[in-house]
Amino acid sequence: MPGEITADLAIRPAPADAKGDGRLEEKRHKHSRSSHSEASPLVSRNNSLHFRPAKRSMPAPAKTIAVVNASGRQAASLIRYATAVGYHVRAQMRNRLGVIATEVATNPNVTVLEGELYTRQERAEKVEQDVTKDGPALSGIGVNHDLISELFSGAQLAFINTTFYGDEVKIGQALADAAKKADIQHYVFSSMPDHHAYDAAWPSLPLWATKHVVEDYVKSIGLPATFVYTGIYNNNFTSLLYPLFCMELQKDGTFVWQAPFHPDAKLPWLDAEHDVGPAILQIFKDGVAKWGDNRRIALAYEMLTPREACRAFARGVERRVKYVRGDIKISVPIPEGYRAQLEGLEKLFDRRNDDAEAQPPYFGDPALEADCPATALELWEGPRGLEEYAREVFPLEEQANGLTWMEEEDDEGGGANGSGEAHGNGEAAEDNGNDDAADDDDGPLTMRGPARKEEDWLA
Repeated sequence: MPGEITADLAIRPAPADAKGDGRLEEKRHKHSRSSHSEASPLVSRNNSLHFRPAKRSMPAPAKTIAVVNASGRQAASLIRYATAVGYHVRAQMRNRLGVIATEVATNPNVTVLEGELYTRQERAEKVEQDVTKDGPALSGIGVNHDLISELFSGAQLAFINTTFYGDEVKIGQALADAAKKADIQHYVFSSMPDHHAYDAAWPSLPLWATKHVVEDYVKSIGLPATFVYTGIYNNNFTSLLYPLFCMELQKDGTFVWQAPFHPDAKLPWLDAEHDVGPAILQIFKDGVAKWGDNRRIALAYEMLTPREACRAFARGVERRVKYVRGDIKISVPIPEGYRAQLEGLEKLFDRRNDDAEAQPPYFGDPALEADCPATALELWEGPRGLEEYAREVFPLEEQANGLTWMEEEDDEGGGANGSGEAHGNGEAAEDNGNDDAADDDDGPLTMRGPARKEEDWLA
């Protein structure tokens, strides 16, 4: 879901020489894998520079991309890839706290605009609103038009992934107006569906429906736009006791994931940190001639049922993964807006529904789901699948959050059976993702591990 968990680890300098002979002492936890063997064919056997043709100089793109929520998973991924090939980025971020914010802020090709996209109005009267319809906007909040106008100064392109800090609809509309005024050549908006607009029997999900409203507004003012819909993030999984994405570690070393999705209904999956950036970058390179005209693109590289997802995850972590189809567990304080989102998810993916075919499409529109992963693969052919994520990244993210299970030997009952099979009530393990933001004014949804002291869990 759009609302983004922790982003990937910051790039750190190489460790000091530990052996004194030019070699480094290598320390790996038991789940680590080397990408290539020592005899990898990717390693050149020719040590002579005389046999290598001179590299042709490649001119850097003379374009600037305006980005909001720059420390979120989607935006940070784009910034990482785009600046590596020469684009400049004007990046709005709420503050410079956290690993990813530091990475973005220290990137020489990034101009940081630090501040909120909303403004607090003193003595503002409390506004009554239906959060399930209008989203969890805070009362008495305006729009920081000055910052938004500055964001687009000198930019030709824009990637916009709004969050529910402030009034997301008003901020989204203001961003679109400012982009139009700045004559932005290609406006890519990270959207999500309002399921109620597709079927009156389906409830609106508040953190998604606001994006649907903004998408309609962008279309109405004639911006040259593309809309991307991101699948469930592989990166959302954590063994910390957060709702919906918790891979709960059991005493026997196995994992349990509980969610309301039908175990046999296909869901779209995406590794946000690894795969959003190159896909968006390709959209910009191809331009509006190919992806314009309000084209909607489903960014998802795997269509997996919860059973299949858990089998992939189990192969990656080499431990059994059990799925329980059930209510969403809420074991930690969460913002009320996010609580409303979870309640909407339980209604939309009603676990009393026994027909997998009757489960509403994750993206609302069946045509978008049917397109997965064809268009995504056209944009980027090297995605990181769920199994690879579970094997190579999940243990590192867990370790960064202060957890140690990956350093211990498997207890009795764990192990690499990779089954993901049914356990109890004939149901199997399942996962789901959410997207970008949790309001720090409303609850302590932050990762507190040593490497991520103040990063927002969903950002």
